[in-house]
Amino acid sequence: MKKSIKRFLNSLSLSLSILFICITLLAIAPQNARADHGNWHKVELPVAITPLDLWFDRNKPSHGWLVGTEATLLESTDGGTTWEERKLDLGGSIYRFSSISFSGKEGWITGQPALLLHTTDDGKSWSRIGLSSKLPGDPFAIVASGKNSAEMVTDLGAIYSTQDAGQNWKAMVTQAVGNARNLNRSADGRYVAISANGNFYSTWQPGDMTWVQHNRNSSRRVQNMGYTPDNRLWMLNRGGQVQFSEVGDFETWNKKQTPRQGGGFGLLDLKYQDDDNVWISGGSSRLLHSTDGGKTWVRDLSAANVGANLYKIYFFSSDRGFVLGQNGTLLAYSPD
Repeated sequence: MKKSIKRFLNSLSLSLSILFICITLLAIAPQNARADHGNWHKVELPVAITPLDLWFDRNKPSHGWLVGTEATLLESTDGGTTWEERKLDLGGSIYRFSSISFSGKEGWITGQPALLLHTTDDGKSWSRIGLSSKLPGDPFAIVASGKNSAEMVTDLGAIYSTQDAGQNWKAMVTQAVGNARNLNRSADGRYVAISANGNFYSTWQPGDMTWVQHNRNSSRRVQNMGYTPDNRLWMLNRGGQVQFSEVGDFETWNKKQTPRQGGGFGLLDLKYQDDDNVWISGGSSRLLHSTDGGKTWVRDLSAANVGANLYKIYFFSSDRGFVLGQNGTLLAYSPD
């Protein structure tokens, strides 16, 4: 009899403990829900390719272009809600379109293997620009800078500019940086490139004749880097690590962070929505959000079920953002 009572009391105690834990979790759930609320939704694309670059007209936000694998060119006239495919006749070769940029009605597309396309009629027709066989690497990214003008960088870090619609190109560096894992450009024309093995990075700014190499400050290899709005560098390292340099000093770095919400998955890109709101995309549908300029992070759960690695983030204004991912994934930002 005494053993039965003891077992009953032990069972009652365990039940009360479980009940207490459940009540506690219910009490804090609303707070966590607010911290992890979702701002992103998936946009359906007409083709199942991997998108690689996105451009929207800042003077006409409804008009945008998207490029990707399998020579894919998509156009949107409703701000990215829907997309239509634009077929290009490039012969029998299969190209990977890596970058697109417009200035007014004049636009450019880079691709691999070595490909450069040009339009002067707002994308209605495209012509192929001949490239020298001596070009170091394949065209990787391009920025339209005005009438007949553009700046192009190759996947080996060779930087060129043209003022005559691509008929002639001027080299802006004396030598390429070499095979690059990632290469990003700031709004004012500075570049940062990560070596193929992620063991060092290089920076270049207009006026420099060569790239400046820097050793990484972590035992973890560098995955991606870019410039912040206040003249710092951000760095994403293997294993879900993020860090920021000092303002104007690309050799001195603040304390490394490994956001718990990253789950140990690879972090792939970082973008500023504004001075306070910062976003990181990563593997396994990870989107992290900071509201204090990158000091603390929470996970945005709206992309949790997308089932794709999220490669690249864009913000064309504080309330217009997109994320590109594998397997035809395009996410659009929805303000609260």
